[in-house]
Amino acid sequence: MKYDLVIFDLDGTLLNTIGDLAASVDYVMRSRNLPEHTDTEYRQMVGGGIRRLVERALPATLASDSEYVDECVMQFRRYYVDNIDRYTTPYDGMCELLADLRRAGVQVAVASNKFQHGTERLVSKFFADIDFLAVEGNREGAPFKPDPAVVERIMERSSVSRERVVMVGDSGIDIRTAAAANIASIGVAWGFRFAEELREAGAQCVVATMEELRHELSI
Repeated sequence: MKYDLVIFDLDGTLLNTIGDLAASVDYVMRSRNLPEHTDTEYRQMVGGGIRRLVERALPATLASDSEYVDECVMQFRRYYVDNIDRYTTPYDGMCELLADLRRAGVQVAVASNKFQHGTERLVSKFFADIDFLAVEGNREGAPFKPDPAVVERIMERSSVSRERVVMVGDSGIDIRTAAAANIASIGVAWGFRFAEELREAGAQCVVATMEELRHELSI
């Protein structure tokens, strides 16, 4: 096998979550008589955690008001937690890929900027049969990716050397996280960003299909 540990991003990599994220932000916008956005626009807003998503969705004059943003974030979280899996689905072939990696003895883990409870809830629902080494979302007070802290925590739980670890993600944030942790990276072009962003961030390779990802992982 090419790698002994594969660390996956969640949103836009393992799961297509844009529908529920968009619906939750739109709920906040609509309740405050603010303009809503398209899914395409939301794809450019996600990746930095809930607060950054809300800030990007708000008009600039409101996004600079910290207390107002706090209120919107709390409103978003309440709605999103209750509706977190209405539209979310795994990408085609992902469940099979994860199962095949585990059968081959490869450890798998999740490193997400989504809040911890939401990360755990989605992983447990859609990948209940997969034995993950770790499922790491963002915890209060912890830095967001591209800070490599979350990857370092995962690797501490494994005896795998860095040259046998790879990060798989759909955004430049994931690729920069891998670089900061001094591990390999694979960008997936089916997520919320574009192949050009992944290449510019320094991805060792960019795949467009599940079969291409399987090839890069030697599965």
